[in-house]
Order: sequence, then structure tokens, then C-alpha cells
Amino acid sequence: MTTRMVVLVPHNPAWRIAYEAEAASITAVFRPILHAIHHIGSTAVASIMAKPIIDILVEVTDIGAVDEYNQAMTTLGYIAKGENGIPGRRYFRKGSDTYHTHHIHIFQVGHPEIARHLDFRDYLITHPETAQAYNDLKVRLAHQFRDSPPDYTNAKGDFIEAVIRQAAVWRMNQ
Repeated sequence: MTTRMVVLVPHNPAWRIAYEAEAASITAVFRPILHAIHHIGSTAVASIMAKPIIDILVEVTDIGAVDEYNQAMTTLGYIAKGENGIPGRRYFRKGSDTYHTHHIHIFQVGHPEIARHLDFRDYLITHPETAQAYNDLKVRLAHQFRDSPPDYTNAKGDFIEAVIRQAAVWRMNQ
């Protein structure tokens, strides 16, 4: 069995195209309950390096109804992972345990995680110095935790939480 590794690559403009194509497929699946769909995560921020995995946030009108679409998502190559550690979320991963290309995070409209994800993304896009600091941290941690994606993710936590707090204040003042 191959172990997942943390590999960061420079931003690739093709990620936007990949997001748009996947968003169209996901929109077709969830159309009856779809409210909005967003490109999130590092692949949505042109100034930073990222793992080449497209993160997509889907807002739905009824989180309970999402499970009815698991088979349709399986047809698109996704594995349904349920809440996967975040209450009120439905998570889908495209690909195997070792290699995945897309993560889908689904929340019901109004869930606080939606604002956290969107505020973080938008803050990094509009604050290049913070984006650079995040990039530098990610590169350092990717070398340190190359063989342990969970440790890499956990080590970014304090920085991300601090930025999310700054971003929430920034959003309120816009």
C-alpha cells in the first residue's frame, strides 16, 4: 500500500477550469437542493502553493437530503464519508485513500463553517502578505510532515484559526 504524502505545487490556472467542470457536474446532481457552490482551499488562491486537490464547498437547503444523492456522487467517482468529523457536514472524496483529486464539503445554508471557509479564502486573496505567510508556513510544514498529511493539517491549525478571526472582523467592516 502506498502512503499519502504532502506534496505542494505552484498554483496552476487549470485548477479553476477543473473546479468549473466539477461544479457543473455537482450542480446537476444536487440541483433540487442546491443553494450555492464555491471553489475553496488553496487551489482557489492564485498566490500560494497547494496540494493539487480541488476543494469545493456546496451550500444546500436541506443537509438531511444530501444522503439521498450518495449514489449519484458515486457515479461521478466520489466516496461518501458522511460528516467525517464535522457535525452538520457531508463530505465526499474523489479518488482512492492514497490519491484524491477533489474534496466536496456540503453544508446547509447558514452553517458557520461556510463563512469560515469563504472568509479565509477571500482574506488570503485580498491580503497578499498574509497569503505569503501562509504559503511559507505550508512549505515548511510540507517538508517537516511530508509522510503525515494529518500532522501537516493539524500543524497549520493555529495559523488558520488566527486568520479566520482576522477575516471575520475584516468581513464585518466591509
